[in-house]
Amino acid sequence: QVQLVESGGGLVQAGGSLRLSCAASGPDFSLNAWAWYRQAPGKQRELVATINEDGKTDYADSDSVKDRFTISRDVAKNTVYLQMESLKPEDTAVYYCWGQGQRRFRGREFWGKGTLVTVSS
Repeated sequence: QVQLVESGGGLVQAGGSLRLSCAASGPDFSLNAWAWYRQAPGKQRELVATINEDGKTDYADSDSVKDRFTISRDVAKNTVYLQMESLKPEDTAVYYCWGQGQRRFRGREFWGKGTLVTVSS
């Protein structure tokens, strides 16, 4: 069974930091693109950041996210990270990991179950 498993969420005070992890597990599970999305209470899921197999990153069209969040990956661990700095209450959301399969998983998309980030004021 292949899956994406997020971790690292939790409760943090405004101004604090968190690092989310998303590990891809399963036999021969290979992805060529990753992304972090988030869904705040009562809102639609929105894209936060992406990273492709070449390490190229892109961020939501939001100056706030670009300045404070960093997406990265560890190829050897088949894991992607989202480093979040200077967190604000409006960053409170469930953060989801997304991956696009390659090789035997070509054409398939995968989602993690999400990890909750709560930022208190």
